[in-house]
Amino acid sequence: MNIAVVGTGYVGLVTGTCFAETGNHVICVDIDAAKVQKMKNGEVPIYEPHLDVLFERNIRQGRLQFTTDLKEAVDQSQIIFLALPTPPGEDGSADLSYVLQVADQLGKMIEEYKIIIDKSTVPVGTAEKVHAAVAKHATVDFDIVSNPEFLREGFAVDDFMKPDRVVIGTSSDKAREILDDLYKPFVRQGNPIIFMDEKSAELTKYAANSFLATKITFMNEVANFCEKVGADVDKVRVGIGSDTRIGRRFLFPGIGFGGSCFPKDVQALVKSGNEYGYHFEIINKVLEVNDKQRVLLFDKVMDYYGGHLQGKTFALWGLAFKPDTDDIREAPALYLIKKLVDAGAKVVAYDPEAMENVQQQIGDVITYAEDEYSALEGADALLIATEWSVFRSPAFDKMADSLKEKVIFDGRNLYDLEDMKAQGFYYSSIGRAVVHP
Repeated sequence: MNIAVVGTGYVGLVTGTCFAETGNHVICVDIDAAKVQKMKNGEVPIYEPHLDVLFERNIRQGRLQFTTDLKEAVDQSQIIFLALPTPPGEDGSADLSYVLQVADQLGKMIEEYKIIIDKSTVPVGTAEKVHAAVAKHATVDFDIVSNPEFLREGFAVDDFMKPDRVVIGTSSDKAREILDDLYKPFVRQGNPIIFMDEKSAELTKYAANSFLATKITFMNEVANFCEKVGADVDKVRVGIGSDTRIGRRFLFPGIGFGGSCFPKDVQALVKSGNEYGYHFEIINKVLEVNDKQRVLLFDKVMDYYGGHLQGKTFALWGLAFKPDTDDIREAPALYLIKKLVDAGAKVVAYDPEAMENVQQQIGDVITYAEDEYSALEGADALLIATEWSVFRSPAFDKMADSLKEKVIFDGRNLYDLEDMKAQGFYYSSIGRAVVHP
């Protein structure tokens, strides 16, 4: 099939590349001419495991192309995916201006039947707004479809190529038949393509992410209580995760959720509820608890140093909101950095992929290390904010030699308590006993 993907951010680029991988001809559209030229040259603008291999192969074989010309892409494509930013406004609502602006342009451009698909995460009722924006100018038939993505950063290629489910919201039999054929290669193992109405599809994405955010936040609260009563959250996690009604995933405690989806989508669902006169009690509390959890490690540091951080130097391992991505949107590390710097401390950070993005956002407020060990040189303590694999089995003797004191504050529970005791570290993690040397 001939497909246009408008927007080459995280979702758009993965979507376009993976559709090309199954034999479709895909044209990706972006207004950033420099970015488009780089992609034409084979440069992947984001870090996502395995994406580079598919990206290079499909460019080489002519199935994946890039342009700044929306009309060119529209004329060549029957299916048009809108993978545009929907950033949160100050009130938490999703900003649909990019989506509706392109929809307005599409109405003026289409000269034959097209399927226009909302791939971006959008509030309930967006399909109707997009339809109205296109219909204002269109003189031919078209269908608007909601097809939310469920991609985990760090696993996006696998998630797209082998999805748990594909959700498609459409009231059109014609669009349903075409999209069923489009997605069949991805569900050969029997996972479902679930068709529903557009509003239900839009809500499904928000509901899924809000539920997962709630599960994470619940476990963080349990972890905090474990510290009060002397329980071990790792044992509690295994105990409840073995219940098939609960499951093992999203039960790892930490310093809050971040990224491009959970904070934005939870806020947007709350805002949508307010617009319809409904107050989400649980989801509002999820946001409130997560705000506190993101600075929990700072509170532990302050307690240890008696509230005096002026002149202290802290090594920070991890800047991305999760491992295997360079995404720093709503990353807990950024909240932690601000608190530390405001308290007069110096931060020396290392992250395998996200340092360039952080430097672009906050500049030289902190120092950026060449590797994880050089970040430790002369630091008073180590703080861990992201569970990159490279941090899981460090050389503890080398760490001890580099740090002023053998002190670790771990926001991701990377290390075994008995091991840390044997190594002679002061080790404070989440929901577990503090190890004293």
